Amino acid sequence: MAAKTEEKGPSMIETFQEFKETKNIDRTTLVSVLEESFRNVIAKIFGSDANFDVIVNPDKGDFEIHRNRIVVADGEVADENKQISLTDAQKIAPDYEIGEEVSEEVNFSKFGRRAILNLRQTLASKILELEHDALYNKYKDKVGTVVSAEVYQIWKKEVLLIDDEGNELHLPKSEQISRDNYRKGETVKAVVLRVDNENNNPRIILSRTSPKFLERMLEAEVPEVSEGMISIRGVARMPGDRAKVAVESYDDRIDPVGACVGVKGSRVAGIVKELCNENIDVINFSNNIQLYIQRALAPATVTSITVDQANKKAEVYLQPDQVSLAIGRGGMNIKLASMLTEYTIDVFRVVGENEADEDIYLDEFSDEIDQWVIDAIKAIGLDTAKAVINAPREMLIEKADLEEETVDQVLGVLKAEFEQ
Repeated sequence: MAAKTEEKGPSMIETFQEFKETKNIDRTTLVSVLEESFRNVIAKIFGSDANFDVIVNPDKGDFEIHRNRIVVADGEVADENKQISLTDAQKIAPDYEIGEEVSEEVNFSKFGRRAILNLRQTLASKILELEHDALYNKYKDKVGTVVSAEVYQIWKKEVLLIDDEGNELHLPKSEQISRDNYRKGETVKAVVLRVDNENNNPRIILSRTSPKFLERMLEAEVPEVSEGMISIRGVARMPGDRAKVAVESYDDRIDPVGACVGVKGSRVAGIVKELCNENIDVINFSNNIQLYIQRALAPATVTSITVDQANKKAEVYLQPDQVSLAIGRGGMNIKLASMLTEYTIDVFRVVGENEADEDIYLDEFSDEIDQWVIDAIKAIGLDTAKAVINAPREMLIEKADLEEETVDQVLGVLKAEFEQ
């Protein structure tokens, strides 16, 4: 019966070896935790662990426990944990004498099934806590860097990836490029966006839409950037569609735009492919905000700019044929320019001598056009009647998110004002 009970009880060697292959924990910390766990159980059983030596070997997955006791004369044992009678000592080795120290290996399995189970649970809890701490610290230091991981599961709201150490990384739907197509087992690149740590349970969040991802990709592809000769001063993205990058050179001999783009776009070609054919415009950064905004609105040619630095707003005036270029398809160009420069940009059409009619702010049409419609149009950078009239109809529909019928009604009201 005793043999059967021992077989059913948990094996200490098996229990210990469960924690041999721990992730992200250095050897010294692991040894310390294992030893502390053993000593806690020993102290509960014997009252003290001071006279015990605990030797753990995480490489082999085994351990030894030795109890050290002083030999005393028979009948004079006051503390059985720290003292041993001469007769009992000589059963271990016949040459022991009074006053000597006896080191005896302790069979932990004799402590009982409950003690072993308690140790097993304590070890599991502490090792798991250490693994979580180590994982959190590891990826906390990697925030803003690019990592590669293998697709493990594809869900509706996120993709679960596994790194080379088996750690779980999460790529939410909101951080995926719309044209991304994932297959289980393939390797995906993304930037570490943040590390959440709820109840000591780290959750690593990746992103492929973050401007930092494009910035890190450029650093990897352009030696002048990684070596510090060229600085990336700003990145604005509409993931999967278009991006604008502002660069600055610290060496007058280096053309920062040419260096980043490469011959016939060779240096950005790989990045464009990685980002699902996202077009990348690279421009020269300038501390002159007017010049910076002008460059950001390329390919449009700007006639003049009025800047309100206190409110970070800019009014840009262009020839009629440049307005649509400044705004871009679906308002993409002006939106990216605003994101890059961190200025609210309003576009105005330059009026010729034969078009000297005074422009009118949209708010003045509130008696004929619903206020929410006016607010939606102003939100895309169009504040005046002529700016709206000269903007592409498709842009008003897409960017302002208005119905075709609503846009046609607005255009009709505004045009009628100038036909009077």
